[in-house]
Amino acid sequence: MSKQLKVVLVGLPGSGKSTFGRYLGSVLNFPFYDLDQLIEERNQMKIPDIFLKHGEGQFRNWETETLEWVLNRDESYVLASGGGCPCFNNNMELINEKSTSVYLDVPLEEISGRLGVSRFQNRPMFTGLDQGEVTLKLKSLLIERDYFYNQSKIKLSGEDFSAELLVSELIRLIKSQG
Repeated sequence: MSKQLKVVLVGLPGSGKSTFGRYLGSVLNFPFYDLDQLIEERNQMKIPDIFLKHGEGQFRNWETETLEWVLNRDESYVLASGGGCPCFNNNMELINEKSTSVYLDVPLEEISGRLGVSRFQNRPMFTGLDQGEVTLKLKSLLIERDYFYNQSKIKLSGEDFSAELLVSELIRLIKSQG
């Protein structure tokens, strides 16, 4: 395949973007990047510290700058975006313009079940919340963000989807565009 394939995964926190992205990258033999990790590396600061010291507005600006930087890389790869990334600064438009976007639409009950409270504690918006509050927060986020996520070129729904299924969808999409 001479044309680069950039796959950007979007979805709620805990939907499996990083886990599935690493696996998909290995299946495709592409590098895997996590947008939050790239933001931390570029700004030499952990995400919770960015929120604490600079606020969400600055974080979102750095997120967009880092997204533009990685989307302009001259290589094929799989990227896990942050859960809120598609919803700010026309990021979803940028993602769709420069990559193949994939929405991991995992049921809220599945996300809540697979992620205990401890897994959310390093995420600023979930700090100090109990399991019930985490579930309510996820429902609220889905209502706010679903519009953006649903602009993705590919939507994988349910709790079980495979890299093989996504690869076949990507091939179908590439053939239809070629």
